[in-house]
Amino acid sequence: MKNKTVGGLVAAFPNSGPRTRESRDSQFERIVGNSVGLETVLKQVERVGPTHSTVLIQGETGTGKELIAQAVHNISPRCNRRFVKVNCAAIPIDLLESELFGHERGAFTGAIAQRAGRFEAAHQGTLFLDEVGDIPLALQPKLLRVLQEQEFERLGSDQTHKVDVRIIAATHRNLAEMAARNELRSDLYYRLNVFPISVPPLRERREDIRQLVLHFVAVLARRMGKHIELIPEPTIDAFIAYHWPGNVRELQNLIERAVIESDNGVLPNPLSTLHANTKPAIASRSVLRDREAALILETLRATGGIIGGQQGAAVLLGLKRTTLVYKMKRLGIFRPQQRPMGEFDEGSELTI
Repeated sequence: MKNKTVGGLVAAFPNSGPRTRESRDSQFERIVGNSVGLETVLKQVERVGPTHSTVLIQGETGTGKELIAQAVHNISPRCNRRFVKVNCAAIPIDLLESELFGHERGAFTGAIAQRAGRFEAAHQGTLFLDEVGDIPLALQPKLLRVLQEQEFERLGSDQTHKVDVRIIAATHRNLAEMAARNELRSDLYYRLNVFPISVPPLRERREDIRQLVLHFVAVLARRMGKHIELIPEPTIDAFIAYHWPGNVRELQNLIERAVIESDNGVLPNPLSTLHANTKPAIASRSVLRDREAALILETLRATGGIIGGQQGAAVLLGLKRTTLVYKMKRLGIFRPQQRPMGEFDEGSELTI
């Protein structure tokens, strides 16, 4: 296993193939995290990346779906070709067909010249269709055709164009439910869902938050020419306890605000200044302690009481063994030698 840094997430993944450490670091650039959930995603990326198969990336807004798409492209045979991005939700419906497939001069009012679309721009490369669930029903048959046959016509033309494009799609919607409601063609759904990758929300990978905070603080402080010497532990605890409806994107934006507002080299807690109607889930110190203890106990049960080693609780929690032991002592978690393996209690001295 090795660690790599990708987009404010540092993730561990197994070696595969002849790629060097340096090439991997560049291929998975900007992803940061050590959580089991992120490691699972990156293993899927490494499996499907070298193929030409269509990939469907699913996840909530702000989880980093575009970074995962870029990572798939970076380890694909098309990595030296273009990675073309289209946000299907950001383009007006009446312009989306022209944006994807291009148009001929005079095809519609304002079409004063011939224009190639994104499919042509991505020829022999990768086309990333972000928010693919927002493509209107009327346009879906044409998209299905180019996915299946790799051919299309520009708007206002009868001439067929052949392309060689790999499709990576992403959405925060449930496409299966959309297909059941006839909001998405079922044949298009099956064609997109060749290799699904589900990106977990930040609240399901809280063990990555500390590392993300350190990453974003370093990047943003350097960009702004500020020097942050201290991130108080209560601020880190508040970040870990918060529910993050906006996921990693929200975390990055709040860190940027905190860096701007920092004085004397200390990072302030931006969650404390959120407007009351956002209802941030900032827990009290005692609640944070209980949550941390519960997480450690759950992990110890899952590992059968093993703390160190590759299968131990410390690795699963993203901690050093000595750090986990310290936390267990601080929280009063102990492991009685006489108890059956997997049973743990709180409130007494740690026994190793």
